[in-house]
Amino acid sequence: MGRLDNQAPRPRGPYTPLTGKRIVVTRARTQASNLAQSLEALGCEVVAFPTIEIQPPESYRALDEAIESANRYEWLIFTSVNGVEHFFDRAKMLGKSFADFNAIAVAAIGPETAKRLEAEGLRCRIVPKQYQAEGLLESWTPEEMRGKRVLIPRAAQARDILPETLQAWGAEVRVIEVYRTVIPRADATGLLRALRAGEVDMVTFTSSSTVTNFAALLGGQCLSDALAQTRIACIGPITQKTVEGLGGRADVVATDFTIPGLVKAIIKYFEPTLC
Repeated sequence: MGRLDNQAPRPRGPYTPLTGKRIVVTRARTQASNLAQSLEALGCEVVAFPTIEIQPPESYRALDEAIESANRYEWLIFTSVNGVEHFFDRAKMLGKSFADFNAIAVAAIGPETAKRLEAEGLRCRIVPKQYQAEGLLESWTPEEMRGKRVLIPRAAQARDILPETLQAWGAEVRVIEVYRTVIPRADATGLLRALRAGEVDMVTFTSSSTVTNFAALLGGQCLSDALAQTRIACIGPITQKTVEGLGGRADVVATDFTIPGLVKAIIKYFEPTLC
């Protein structure tokens, strides 16, 4: 990935709308490769500035108990790939296999999460067309979920619209922390200098946490000041709303809330307008 200096990036391969562009990726270091590699393959220089670090929960007690009693739940809902990976990593440590969860109906917030579940041998009954909590909720009616027992393994910090709505519908919902997201240690001096000098073409955000942590790492600055000369790309409207709440303006908002969808939206933005 690129460095924050004055050296011009070297185009790779044939010309694309992203050739020579410098784009910042703020995803967690362990997850950034898909986005970074896709952008680099299109000829741009990627600057890694992870604003999230994934850590295990402070205690495994609640998670272990939920895994051991999983067969009492009728729905198992995953809202991220991280949730899938940390849940099943722990389940395997407890001697469980995907067969122990076959009797439970499984829902995934989007295709990437569903793909990761399929790698564990679990078929998703529900993958909404709208890849967010609201999309999942549209997959059921209140009558369908009334009295149902639901387990949601997720991050410690997450939007509560899904569990709160299901509970309002009469479901018995248990939210289990399977991982935490924290702000990594980082020196933002070089990045801030490059942003102010107009040396960065775009900053990408793939979750609300990447936005809030980015602002915190830049000293709590208003995004309209820090990114005055830089375009902003968001993976979806929830992330866009967080950007706007911190004073920024999203130039690109993917309509397909996935990494490929974000890359496609970025390409479209930089495509030259034909007269």
